[in-house]
Amino acid sequence: MKNQKAITKDQVKHLAKLANLKLTDKELEKLLPQFTSVVDFVSKVQSLNTKNIPETSQVTGLENIFREDLIDKNRMFTQDEALSNAKKTYKGYFEVDAIFEE
Repeated sequence: MKNQKAITKDQVKHLAKLANLKLTDKELEKLLPQFTSVVDFVSKVQSLNTKNIPETSQVTGLENIFREDLIDKNRMFTQDEALSNAKKTYKGYFEVDAIFEE
């Protein structure tokens, strides 16, 4: 199965923007064939007929292993500690740029 649909440079730029990555033109050019390869691979996997293939299971045989939901105060940050490296904050909360357009 050959490349069904090549990823465009604009699509890579859009993904980079969503991921808050600043990519050079050289990096964009390097990523184009890599993204196309990933999309092609996913397309191949999606086209597989798995109807008669049994579900897999994990090797330990354990099921539904839960732990108590306990708070370990030694591992907690104060609000100031949590926000200390944030690029932007607003009234004690993390502030992030909107990624959805209205």
